[in-house]
Amino acid sequence: MSYTGRIIVVAIAATAISMFTFMGNSSLNTAKAESPVENPLLSEWTGPHGGVPPFDKVKIADFKPALEAAMETNLREIDAIANQTAPPTFDNTILALETTGQALARVNVIYGVWGGNMNNDEFSKVETEMDPKLAAHYDKITQNEKLFKRIDTVYQNEQKKKSVRGEKFRLTWLYYTNFVRAGAKLGSEQKQRMSEINQTLAGLFTKFNQNLLGDETQVFMTLDSEADLAGLPDGQKDAAASAASSKNLAGKWVIRNTRSSIDPFLTYSTRRDLREKAWKMFVNRGDNGDARDNNGIIPEILKLRAERAKLLGFKTHAHWRLENAMAKNPENAMKLMEGVWPAAIARVKEEVADMQKLADKEGTKIKIEPWDYRLYMEKVRKERYDLDQNEVSKYLQLDKIRDAMFWMAGEIFNFTFTPISGVAVFHPDVTVYEVKDKTTDKHVGLWYFDPYARDGKRSGAWMNAYREQDRMNGEVTTLVSNNSNFVKGKPGEPVLISWDDAVTMFHEFGHAIHGLSSNVTYPSLSGTNVARDYVEFPSQILEHWVSTPEVFNKFALHYQTGKPIPPSLVEKIKRSDTFNQGFETTEYLSSALVDMKLHLAGDIKIDVDAFERKTLADLGMPSELVMRHRTPQFGHLFSSDGYSAGYYSYLWSDVLTADAYGAFTEGGGPYDKKVGARLKKEIFSVGNTIDPAEAYRRFRGRDPIVDALMIKRGFPVTK
Repeated sequence: MSYTGRIIVVAIAATAISMFTFMGNSSLNTAKAESPVENPLLSEWTGPHGGVPPFDKVKIADFKPALEAAMETNLREIDAIANQTAPPTFDNTILALETTGQALARVNVIYGVWGGNMNNDEFSKVETEMDPKLAAHYDKITQNEKLFKRIDTVYQNEQKKKSVRGEKFRLTWLYYTNFVRAGAKLGSEQKQRMSEINQTLAGLFTKFNQNLLGDETQVFMTLDSEADLAGLPDGQKDAAASAASSKNLAGKWVIRNTRSSIDPFLTYSTRRDLREKAWKMFVNRGDNGDARDNNGIIPEILKLRAERAKLLGFKTHAHWRLENAMAKNPENAMKLMEGVWPAAIARVKEEVADMQKLADKEGTKIKIEPWDYRLYMEKVRKERYDLDQNEVSKYLQLDKIRDAMFWMAGEIFNFTFTPISGVAVFHPDVTVYEVKDKTTDKHVGLWYFDPYARDGKRSGAWMNAYREQDRMNGEVTTLVSNNSNFVKGKPGEPVLISWDDAVTMFHEFGHAIHGLSSNVTYPSLSGTNVARDYVEFPSQILEHWVSTPEVFNKFALHYQTGKPIPPSLVEKIKRSDTFNQGFETTEYLSSALVDMKLHLAGDIKIDVDAFERKTLADLGMPSELVMRHRTPQFGHLFSSDGYSAGYYSYLWSDVLTADAYGAFTEGGGPYDKKVGARLKKEIFSVGNTIDPAEAYRRFRGRDPIVDALMIKRGFPVTK
């Protein structure tokens, strides 16, 4: 998942705000707020490499006055542009807009970091108050009639220059399109209602996030004895002990209510009663009928989204969201998903049959249930391929996989990563690396790495851009981060990760490389600021390099002996490449289908649990697994507008991914320098300066072929 650290003034208010209302916790000094003049959050960033965020000077009490002061400054900047007497031009309107809101953007970066990584009760109160105010602020900009009239004039003039379709036109088109999509053409009463909707949504998004964070932080499973650890590898035992220590539960073990803790437990624990308990704890986040239950919030969000879409002239929220995506409309997205779904659930039936056969052979007298799937999946893998994922993990050290990402980036993108000190960080776990061009030694940007779980940090893995690359007024380099939730083990010992974790690391690093490769003029077009169903393409294609022999031989080293992973084990991994794709695809695709159907339902009143159950039943969802993100915990959809009616994007992007990697396999292999250079030039460096479909054609020489996706997942290709 990718999140940008900069809010541009053309962003839809509710969406823009939610990009910064992540969840986390903080133990920093919260002394009396400084005056706006002294407030460090408002200051220009100083230090090396064009300045860096002053994470070491953050006080939670400073956020509110900083945000309020920055919003006031931003509105004065906007009024100055809107009230000009000079005729509208690109320079005095579009370019002028592109330079506004910098103080607010700086504050919002740190506000977002605290929301996602360092949240606590005090910060949550700030979010609750300020997120609706921020939504209202952006509506004031997009609803400024004088400003939009100027944008419209410039856009119409640029449209007449049919021979010119460069960055200036693209930026003008972006501002015009986003203002219209935000309601700039609505009447005054409609605009007022639009703003009311956006402010209410911002508050609901914040509450949803806070509820989910509460269930992930405050709910956990305590293991009391060695018997409760049956089947768990030593690394997981150490991680559980570390988690217990962080909660002052000496002599016990804790399984956190996050995917990074639950999935390994379900994979290896031989205590079926505890697997069931852990599974239910995890899948019921936000769905426990208590003060943190999200079932009442979601219908309100859906209703408001439907109303907003109608105000804007769209049939449903899904139609509004996909208008400027690659898919263009929900029908195209549904066609792709429904085309893959039958093959996915058919494969699940085969997988379950194999697991049930093995369970019967063991004499356990059980029917495979969702809390059994991962354990028996691994048993089948072991029986069929003689492959033990726990054995594989012994060769996957977190630090070594990080180094593998650096090496791959050097081979494909010509980057080097060097650890540096003297740069402020928001937590001691964070390390900072300078990124340079390997050939010229030119500074490219900084990469912040925050790998470990902590209370108050939202679960999952993601990328942020703290500052976008641009060259409007000289070269401005980017600052990007990758954040994960690995659980620390014993001090001084390496953290061992799963194969899926290694793939996820490469995926999120792909978002970071997308930002670091950016080579554009305007920040609004920079890096990952692309269509939602395209942004996952540059990240997903990097997943292919995890399994290359070069990475295995150099970086898959045994955590005790230091010896590289044996060729025989590598061969087993390759042979099992499409194993369990039924589970992986169905788990994901059921979530994407429910997302789209929720947002195609319009303004009908929805009982969330009932809708989820009926939709899955109608789809023929196998009973042995659940959606990857059940509705009450589906942060992609309800923590913001970001991925709403857009979770299909991962599948859409994977069509591009599977097809694009063929350019390497058809050429000189994964490290083909010419293909790599073309990938960087045509895909990673161009941001949103051209239409993504055109960018893909420039790289591949044609449109993508869907068959590549089916082949990649081991599904039959139907003609």
